[in-house]
Amino acid sequence: MLNGIGPVYVIGAIFLIVVIYIVSIYNALVRLRNHISDAWSNVDTELTRRYDLIPNLVAAVKGYAAHERETLERVIELRNTCKADTGSVRHQEGTEKQLVVAVQKLVALAESYPDLKADQHFLELQKELVNTEDRIQAARRFYNGNVRDYRNLREGFPSNVVANMFAFEDRSFFDVEPSVRTAPVVELA
Repeated sequence: MLNGIGPVYVIGAIFLIVVIYIVSIYNALVRLRNHISDAWSNVDTELTRRYDLIPNLVAAVKGYAAHERETLERVIELRNTCKADTGSVRHQEGTEKQLVVAVQKLVALAESYPDLKADQHFLELQKELVNTEDRIQAARRFYNGNVRDYRNLREGFPSNVVANMFAFEDRSFFDVEPSVRTAPVVELA
């Protein structure tokens, strides 16, 4: 009789180990998915900060380069599109890349207008934009690190079996370059 109970305990122990493994992998995937959501909210906060700066930057440029209307309108149009975009990370990445190019063109206008380039308000806005871009890049790196960890667990064997069993979806990286990299340098005469 004791010999008949032994295999039941072994099978029960193996079953229990498999269940504990599945539960631990499931919980790890949920934890990482929640980290990704939290990290994305940090990216979103910093992007909103950029969106709030852009109209002031456009207004400062408009005072010196009103005839650059097409560039100014394009920046505002893309800013509004990005601000309203609540689609997937991949979709937002596409519109953000367009906005980055437009803001780069806007900031480059300063090179053609020495008075604008020396305007204290414009320089402060540009400096604030650089700080905001740095914060966006830090939040983006944190987000992408969480996506990487999630993907590693989701795609690795045998945890990919658990991920597929519970339909854990893939998450996209967010790869957008900063619109400006360095603060303006003011040359003293």
